[in-house]
Amino acid sequence: MAQTPLNESARAPSVGELTPPDRTLMGPGPSDVNPRVLRAMSTPLVGHLDPSFVEIMDEVQELLRYTFRTDNQWTIPISGTGSAAMEAAIGNVVEPGDTMLVPTNGYFGGRMASMARRAGGEVVEVDAPWGKPLDPDDVADALAEHDPDVFGFVHAETSTGVVQPDVPELTAAAHDHDALVIADTVTSLGGVELRVDEWDIDVAYSGPQKCLSCPPGASPLTLSDEAMDKVLARDEEPRSWYLDLSLLEGYWGDERSYHHTAPVTNVYALREALRLVAEEGIEERWARHERLAGTLKAGVEGMGLEMNAPDEYWLPSLNAVRVPDGIDDGAVCDALLEQYDLEIASGLGDLDGEIFRIGCMGHSARPENVIYVVTALGDVLESMGADVDPGAGVSATRDAL
Repeated sequence: MAQTPLNESARAPSVGELTPPDRTLMGPGPSDVNPRVLRAMSTPLVGHLDPSFVEIMDEVQELLRYTFRTDNQWTIPISGTGSAAMEAAIGNVVEPGDTMLVPTNGYFGGRMASMARRAGGEVVEVDAPWGKPLDPDDVADALAEHDPDVFGFVHAETSTGVVQPDVPELTAAAHDHDALVIADTVTSLGGVELRVDEWDIDVAYSGPQKCLSCPPGASPLTLSDEAMDKVLARDEEPRSWYLDLSLLEGYWGDERSYHHTAPVTNVYALREALRLVAEEGIEERWARHERLAGTLKAGVEGMGLEMNAPDEYWLPSLNAVRVPDGIDDGAVCDALLEQYDLEIASGLGDLDGEIFRIGCMGHSARPENVIYVVTALGDVLESMGADVDPGAGVSATRDAL
């Protein structure tokens, strides 16, 4: 009797060896990973409750405190991407019935609002246009009008290339109304000046794949004693079991009791990335990002392009560059990827089609990468008929370097 042929779905798939392209990552994240971090990820796996891993956990926490510029006891990496750290912050601090004040000046302020609503909070807004920072007077007026329990702001808005100045003014105004302050530091931690304790930020979350140049998977989060007191005194459990900080306290606190299987290899990677921060020195690292992003800015302006953000709130780690008239931004990004193995990104939300987003973060913030992106961008734009002078851009970059 003839055998019945196997269904297509029953056949083992034929998948070749993993050979991803070798890109230069100059978009909004991830950034290029330092070879030392990749080597750390290839070291032997241990259990997530192994005594040796507990020591590593302690080291990671101490390095995170240094990088955040905080003495907060509750400083940990959340198992997940930066959005997991964001949801852990908002989903634990915002209780059902709480009011959270959020900004309207970028894509990630909108994500704050979405997460607060999912946590059962009532969302109110402080208005500012996309591409502008929050005005402290507007924040003070919104606080007085709404008397929120929590105030959230984005320190480095990845969608617009804007850094929020005047942070101590914002936090002081919030604390005058007894509101806790949550800061999105995803694109600033390790690359732009950030002082959690000195600026009186209650909660800050971040992602490892931006200025820390670490693969995503273990994301920094820090909470003040006041914020953690609110978390532990909740009447109702957070809606996420996985991100419940009262449970994670048992694993990352003194008990080291089982909660979930931590991403051991990602914690290795974060530890090495933070060691690199400590070796360079946090203030020296901030200065390097500003210096090299300044050469990138000089290059794109030298070829005839415009920055989206004025100098007073330009974000060095994420450079928003205006798309020239008549140019398809998506086609430019595709050409850079195909011809140069170079990644930059288009705009989001209100700035979709209007800006390029060019990162200068972590291990990607090197002179050779800056020269490369200015050269390649100028070449592609000129080939598409844009009114640019690529040679002048490269010369301006070299002069700045």
